[in-house]
Amino acid sequence: MQSHGLARLSLLVPFVLAPALAQAQGAPAVNRYGNPARVMPAPTAAAITARDLRIRLYQFADDSMMGRQVGREGNMKGTDYIAREVRRLGLLPAGDNGTYFQVLPYHFHQFTSHSRLTVDGNPIVWNDGFVAVPGPRAPRPIADAEVIFGGTDGDTTTQISAADAAGRFVVLLPRVATPGGQQAFGGRRGFGAGAPSRFADAAAIATIDLDALSAAERAAINAPIVASLSSGGRGGPPRAPDAGPVDSVALLKAQLAQLQPQATFRITRAAAAQLFARKTFAGVVAGTKGGTVNASLDYIETPSPYGRNVVAVIPGSDPVLKSQYVAIGAHNDHVGMNTPVDKDSLKAFNDQRIRLQIANGMKAVPPEALARIRVDMDSIRKLYPKPRLDSINNGADDDGSGSMAVLEIAEAIQAMRVKPKRSTLFVWHTGEEAGLIGSAFYTRNPTLPIDSIVAQLNIDMIGRGRAEDLPGGGDEYVGVVGSFFDSKDLGEQVQAVNKKQAKPLTLDYKFDEPIDWASYNNIYGRSDHFNYARQGIPIAFFFTGLHGDYHQRSDEAEFIDYPHYAKITNFIRDLTVEVGNGPRPRLNGTKPVKPKVIM
Repeated sequence: MQSHGLARLSLLVPFVLAPALAQAQGAPAVNRYGNPARVMPAPTAAAITARDLRIRLYQFADDSMMGRQVGREGNMKGTDYIAREVRRLGLLPAGDNGTYFQVLPYHFHQFTSHSRLTVDGNPIVWNDGFVAVPGPRAPRPIADAEVIFGGTDGDTTTQISAADAAGRFVVLLPRVATPGGQQAFGGRRGFGAGAPSRFADAAAIATIDLDALSAAERAAINAPIVASLSSGGRGGPPRAPDAGPVDSVALLKAQLAQLQPQATFRITRAAAAQLFARKTFAGVVAGTKGGTVNASLDYIETPSPYGRNVVAVIPGSDPVLKSQYVAIGAHNDHVGMNTPVDKDSLKAFNDQRIRLQIANGMKAVPPEALARIRVDMDSIRKLYPKPRLDSINNGADDDGSGSMAVLEIAEAIQAMRVKPKRSTLFVWHTGEEAGLIGSAFYTRNPTLPIDSIVAQLNIDMIGRGRAEDLPGGGDEYVGVVGSFFDSKDLGEQVQAVNKKQAKPLTLDYKFDEPIDWASYNNIYGRSDHFNYARQGIPIAFFFTGLHGDYHQRSDEAEFIDYPHYAKITNFIRDLTVEVGNGPRPRLNGTKPVKPKVIM
């Protein structure tokens, strides 16, 4: 589920007793939830079972998927897995050009070694003396720009004025490292990123920080390991703290800067000396002027497979109704990687944190209360003598659980001797965590007529929902969002199908209303169903709450409640079939029309 700027815990206080967390030398084969640390791939069957969901989710939320972040390699790996499975099951491709993929306009951006930089007509050698840092758009030209030393990056007390920087090739010393800080060799900061806003009118910025990098590390600055949307970022450049009111000219300049941004270079000290026609750079003071720079930067943009929706169809059995579709979806992405932490102590800390939050009426826990959390590290070290460091946000629940539920539902419906009358459209959306961009792209560029979709069922986080995760949680719990908002018919279908279950689930509708729980703001607008609702399509969204491991490196497959997860998945399978066979859900005309009770 998309975060609304929620802070992520990345530092732990060293640390109330932590139970055994997972398998290790001398430890039980399973943890307190009955799950092992690892599950090997195995064949799955048509029936939706805890076993099959476990097999699938351990693969999809494995470290090899690298956190599945849109724009990065892990998202391609995750979507490859889903596409292989739907192909094996025999679903029809419904993506681009007869494939299972709808590729979003993500692109790799880089400069080639054909890029040139000269000062007073003398070349500075690519990779030996300078590297240009790629961003989402080609930079503006650099022609006859005078060199000037601007001071130290990040230290306004040493820097020249905005007027002195305007139109010039500004050279900066690197910012002073802070304790505990780190600067990765890849440093793909993009044009102007990291540069003070007073240099926004400079022809280019060059930072003297290339000497410590090897040739391979310098080449990595331009290696296309991260893709970005071709449209670039939103918003203009940052304003200086003392900037006056924004006028139309300033706004136009900001928009032009986005379309053709300022180039950013990383250079060696020898190259810096060459720019000022000196033997060494030593002794150069802020405001010192140098030679005249010209540049010809060979910027290339290539399509990337790092942002893809996976789209497939099971045709309906009715000659007429098969032209209508019941859409069911989840998001295939998560939030990638972060700094390494001991995941066992992180899990124990998060368990304590959510316990405090539940005791506090789901209000935010004050920082001083968090600081008092103590985790019994001795108990953890008995199981794990060495810390198990983990830097990957595997997103087992968010939204591995939804993605694998949709895959299991596809396998179950495909195995039906008589398929639902309507066709079933399966869409695994990408980029939900980046702002619902995959579902926005699909609903604006549908691969089949958008008005042929009679309903959209969205699944985002259905793998937890225990009493320890949120108030009211338990073995039969599931939250239902928006099912009565646009269509009373669909809301009533949800309830009718639930009543037919061997043991009906407890349907919780509270998230349709404004709720003062910490982190639970606007649940309705935070997952992919929202973009279908904007197209006038009835929706129902299912989830089991934002537990303590939400967007943490401890959202792992070994902490999922598989029997509960299987009950919910079977229920949504039955609902998908019911909507596929029943009357088309009608729109209300007014919204919401729904009972304000837990069913």
